[in-house]
Parts: sequence; structure tokens; C-alpha cells
Amino acid sequence: MGSHLSQLLLEKNNEVVVLDNLYTGSLSNIAHLQDFDNFTFVNHDVTHPVSIEAERIFNLACPASPIHYQKDPVRTIRTSFLGSLNLLDVAKTAGATILQASTSEVYGDPSISPQIETYWGNVNPIGIRSCYDEGKRASETLFFDYHRQYSVDIKVARIFNTYGPRMDLNDGRVVSNFILQALKGDPITIYGDGSQTRSFCYVSDLVHGLYLLMESDPDIQGPVNLGNPVEFTMLELARLVIEMTNSNSSLTYLPLPGDDPKQRKPDISLAQQKLGWSPTVELQAGLKEIIRDFEARI
Repeated sequence: MGSHLSQLLLEKNNEVVVLDNLYTGSLSNIAHLQDFDNFTFVNHDVTHPVSIEAERIFNLACPASPIHYQKDPVRTIRTSFLGSLNLLDVAKTAGATILQASTSEVYGDPSISPQIETYWGNVNPIGIRSCYDEGKRASETLFFDYHRQYSVDIKVARIFNTYGPRMDLNDGRVVSNFILQALKGDPITIYGDGSQTRSFCYVSDLVHGLYLLMESDPDIQGPVNLGNPVEFTMLELARLVIEMTNSNSSLTYLPLPGDDPKQRKPDISLAQQKLGWSPTVELQAGLKEIIRDFEARI
């Protein structure tokens, strides 16, 4: 997602500096940006303080896939909390607007659907997913406290499931998992009975929403849900991927992981009203693009 956002900003003739601590695949994801004179890559861990000049800061730091963020949960929550703290200090010093890429995971396993921004969530604070969920919740707290205490111009986006080309083949989330398994002819792994739902937003729609939020009026701080409100069960997604890849993969069922939310569906009324934003790419069209990308890389 970060490389797609950088591409959009570069096309608008912005000076773009990307801070990245070289996680797997990051350099290949930004290879197409290296020829831009106004693009700079800096190898830096955001859990350490940084001094940069900026007018707009997008804080996208933190792995979002459970298999990645659960490998080192302490580092995950450090990235969310200390990364936000350090970049908020940059924004405070530079007088910059800063946007936090928060997540639908702040809603936990929701007791209401669709999820609206005023809902406080149902999150387990001590579970295996808590390093990510609570890290992002703490980041939102920091953002609003810096706004109230230091008048920092903030924007908070709550991002729902997003997918698209250049995702890590081993990302570990459901869209990439299903496509990779289908293309290899491996069994499609369904956790639980497959009735749990997700809402899938194509990367270009999400990036457009982030850009509109960043450029919105200062009185729009958020949080603002950004996601596709069309809901699919895991079984529906698996069958669609099998059909679109012409795969002979079967379905295999495994126990549902701990604290895995059973439902995800954003209420995007606020984004529609305040930003004039709605997703435009339907799931089948988006899957066609990511399947083509995965086929080329496999």
C-alpha cells in the first residue's frame, strides 16, 4: 500500500521521503519509484527518534498480517506506540499534518454490524492479536492527545481489509493465501466453518481515500472508516478464487484462531459525507489484477 501511495504523491509532484526498516520485499516494492528525482528512501526504524522536514506525514508503519505481527509481538506494539510518538514529535516540530493508518481491528470481534466510528469495540487486551489491536488503539490515543495538547493537525483512518498487486506472496492474509494456494493447486485453508465475513477494498480505492483524508479540512480529524462495505464470507471468497484461477484446489478446514473476528463490515457514511469517497473497484475486478500479479511472480 505504501508504494501505491508514494506513486500517487509523486505523480502530483510532491517531494516524497519513505522511512522503512527494510522488511522483506520492501525494496522490490519501491523499485518502480527509484527513477523519480523527488523520491528518497531512508533506512530507519521508526521506534527510534528521527529528524526530517515534512509538510505531510503518512504513518503506515506496522505489519498488518497476523502471522507477521505475531512473530515478534513486543516489536509490533513498540512500532505502533513508539513509531507514532516519534512521528508525532516530527509533526509537532515541523508544523506538519500527520495521518495515522489505523485499522478496523480496533473494533475487535464486534457486537454490532456494520461498524461505525462511534463504536468503542470489543477487544481482548491480553490475546495473541492484542499487540496489533491494542497497539493501534494506543496510537489513536496518542494522535488525539497530541492534537488536544499541542494542536498538531491529525488525521486518523481506520482501514479495513485491503488487497492488490505487489502484496507479499507469503503475506498470510486471506486474499493472498487463497490465491497462492489456488495457483499452486494446494488445498484452500478455511479457518472455522468459513461463515466469518470480511469486506475487501482494492488498494487504489484505499490510497485515494487516504489522500482525500489527508487533504481534507483541518476540522476533519477522524477517525474515518475506509473500506469496502460489501461483505463476503470466507467460503464465498474461496469459491470465487478457485473459479477465477481455474484451480482444482479442494477446501480444507482448520480450527478458528484465537480472537479472530467473525464479522467485518465498515459503515462508510462519514467518508462519503466528509470526503466524497466511496470504493469503486468490485471484488472480481480487483481479484483479476492481483491474480495476474501473483501468476507473474510465481
